Amino acid sequence: GDGGPAGGSDGGAPEPSIQIPPVDGPYVWTVEATDFVSSVDNPYFPLVPGTTLVYRGQSEGEREVVTIEVTREMKEILGVTCVVVKDTVEIAGKIHELTFDWYAQDGDGNVWYMGEDSKEYEDGKVSSTEGSWEAGVDGALPGVIMPANPEVSLAYTQEHYAGEAE
Repeated sequence: GDGGPAGGSDGGAPEPSIQIPPVDGPYVWTVEATDFVSSVDNPYFPLVPGTTLVYRGQSEGEREVVTIEVTREMKEILGVTCVVVKDTVEIAGKIHELTFDWYAQDGDGNVWYMGEDSKEYEDGKVSSTEGSWEAGVDGALPGVIMPANPEVSLAYTQEHYAGEAE
């Protein structure tokens, strides 16, 4: 076999055991903690604790540095153990945004986006937490950030918090 999940008896491609959330709703899926594994090793979106990525560029003529750090921290959401990723955006040497994103991988290899704690800064002080959400809170649902087997034309929901993060 191909190491993938067990499939149907029709001889075709194996059916995934966990359905990817549809892009246009209905937004009514559930998450079973037993369907998830404790690390994220999807080859298209690996989250190895201790990994740090730094991107440098320009934002409106100012120097912008985006630092993404896969922390060694974990957060439990809906009973699922999530990897915590710290995302810092600095513009002209000052913090502009600080976000903690929460990701988990299911047994099929799909990486789920379980929420984020996002803070925007002005003059060194938090100016907004808009965009923050957590699956299971106020009707927010997780989505898939990276499928196990991405294909051209595959559409899916990455996050769903009505009116806040869609």
